[in-house]
Amino acid sequence: MAMDMAGMGGMDMADMDMGDIDKVETQDKAGSYVAKFERYSGWPELKEALIAGNIGAAYLLAPLAMDLADKGIPVKIVALGHRSGAVIMVGKDSTAQSLSDLRGKRLAIPSRFAVDHLFVRRLMKKFGMTEADLKLVEIAPPDMPAALYAGAVDAYATGEPFGARAEREGYARVLHWTRQEWPTYVCCVLVIRTDLTRNVRPLVQKLVDNVLSAGMWLEKDQANRDKAAELAAKPQFFNQDPSLLKYVLNNPRDRVTYGNLALVRSELEDLMMLGLDAKIIDHPIPYDTYADETYIRRYSPVEIRIE
Repeated sequence: MAMDMAGMGGMDMADMDMGDIDKVETQDKAGSYVAKFERYSGWPELKEALIAGNIGAAYLLAPLAMDLADKGIPVKIVALGHRSGAVIMVGKDSTAQSLSDLRGKRLAIPSRFAVDHLFVRRLMKKFGMTEADLKLVEIAPPDMPAALYAGAVDAYATGEPFGARAEREGYARVLHWTRQEWPTYVCCVLVIRTDLTRNVRPLVQKLVDNVLSAGMWLEKDQANRDKAAELAAKPQFFNQDPSLLKYVLNNPRDRVTYGNLALVRSELEDLMMLGLDAKIIDHPIPYDTYADETYIRRYSPVEIRIE
C-alpha cells in the first residue's frame, strides 16, 4: 500500500509515526503487510495509479475522489488532509482589493477539479461575477509564482506553499484567504481503495489513527510544526525549502490547520454541490458513495514521534 505525500493542495503534512507503521501485523490469513510511501509528480499520475489499483491509499483532491467513486472505482474518503491552506495571490503593486476588481483579468487555477478553482467560483458568486468576467487558465502550482512575476497572469489561486513563496520573495500579496472566506474549506482527503484494503483493515485504522493524531500534534505547539516542516521538506516528500514550509505554518499560524481532520458530512456535501455548480460533477453524488466514517468513529489517539 502506498500513499502520496506530494499533494500541493495546502501542504498535506499529517505524517504518521514512521517507526510505528513500517510493519503492521494483521489477523487476516494472508499474513502481515508493509505500508510504504510513494511520491507522485502530479494529480493525473496519482489518479491513474489509484484507478489501476497500483496503490491502496492516497491523498487526493476531494472532488476527484467523489467523481472516481461515482464512476465505480472502489474508493472511499476516510479522513481529511488539512483545513484552509489556499490563497488567491496578486502582484504586490496590484490595486485589486477583492476578486471583483479582477474583471477582465487572467487568473490561474491548478485544474478544474482543484478546490482552489471552487474557491474562486465561490467568490465569483459572492461578488456577482459571471464566467465571462474572468479568464481562468490552468497552470501547475509550482509555475504560478513565475507566471505572476512575468505578467503572464494577473492573479492565481493555489494551495500552499506556492502563495507563500511569492509573498516571501516580495513580489506578491494575498488577496483572499480561505481561512477568512471559507472557514470549513476542505481540499485534499485521504482515500483508500476498498478492494485492496478489505483484508488489512487494522493497517488502515492505524493509518487513520496516525493521521488524526498527527493533526492534533501539529496544533499542540510551534516546535512540532517546525519538526514537521523539516520532515516534509525532504526530497522523498515535498522536496521544498524547510524555511518556506515553516513560513507557511507561522504566517499566520492558521494559514493551514490540522486540528480537526474528521469527516463532516455537511461540509463534503456542500463541496460536492459546488462541484456540481462548476460542472466538474455532472449530477448529485450521495455521501455514502464516496465517504466511509467507520475509521473515524473507531479513532484511537496514538503518540506521534519524529526521530
